[in-house]
Amino acid sequence: MANPGSHKHLLFAAAFALVLVAVNLPSAEAQRQSESQPAKVREVDFTYHTDLTGIDPKAHRVEAWIPLPREDRFQQVSEVRLNSPAQVEVVNQPAGSNRVAHLSATVPPSGSIPVTIRFKVRRVEESADVEKARANIPKPNGAAFADYLGPDRLVPIDGQIRLVSSKVGDPDGSSYEQDRAIYDYVIANMSYDKSGKGWGRGDAIYACNVKRGNCTDFHSLFITIARSRSIPARFTIGFPLGAPSSGKITGYHCWAEFYAGGQWIPVDASEAWKHPQLRQYYFGHLDADRVAFTMGRDLVLNPRQRGEPVNFLIYPYVEVDGKPLPKEQIKNQFEYAAVGGS
Repeated sequence: MANPGSHKHLLFAAAFALVLVAVNLPSAEAQRQSESQPAKVREVDFTYHTDLTGIDPKAHRVEAWIPLPREDRFQQVSEVRLNSPAQVEVVNQPAGSNRVAHLSATVPPSGSIPVTIRFKVRRVEESADVEKARANIPKPNGAAFADYLGPDRLVPIDGQIRLVSSKVGDPDGSSYEQDRAIYDYVIANMSYDKSGKGWGRGDAIYACNVKRGNCTDFHSLFITIARSRSIPARFTIGFPLGAPSSGKITGYHCWAEFYAGGQWIPVDASEAWKHPQLRQYYFGHLDADRVAFTMGRDLVLNPRQRGEPVNFLIYPYVEVDGKPLPKEQIKNQFEYAAVGGS
């Protein structure tokens, strides 16, 4: 015959376990919600390492322009350290408040040059003043906005783009309203899809025709339609930050801004596509889970490169005896760790 006391013990244990589950469920749910919320502040130690490899030892000179993180009211950078056997110096660039680590050296017998850049960065959430942005004031023009109104090589503002633009939103609305319609159009018509060839160049015509790509393609389409309506828009590229503690970064991330109501309004259409619950957030906000490096397209560098203007600068641009070094010979590694973390 079973012991009645043992039944009571089992019932008590089962009830206690249910209580524990009930107590833990809100905590787990809260954790999931916290992980899905855009970060307000990130502080990390960042390492940007590149190896220039396979350089012909018979060549004479190698020159490299390696992007450095930008500084503005949303991002503070400190303790920048450059480490390389070659001469490397920080050089301000002529556009976008960009800066680079510029390397100039004779080609070593090994045909390889490593460069490591380390720095601390504090990034805060970027938020627009929506009430101010909604004001229907005249669109800006003049030299200060020329770079943000005209075409880039892969971002035209006429022909097919004007035809697409004519079908998006109300052209008589405020700049804010028009750009919201453009943002919604891009998200509705594009897919984040890196299959096939042609994606990742920020080719607005490709984006119009193929309707897929990565963040450069999403934001090139957004920028091209905005500019076709005489609304200033600009491009920024950097790196995403993942887990709060530390991690390796496999590739870049970019976003856009448009000018309305006397301020630059940030948008991240590709992140909004990937996270539909944050679609409203990413029109007018940027989370802190990123580090911004350079702004602009078709970049003419300082010192002046011999090659064509650089489409955008996030990985090193390298010339050997005045000729571009193939991307396959530039090996990059990026990683970060939380400041003060273990």
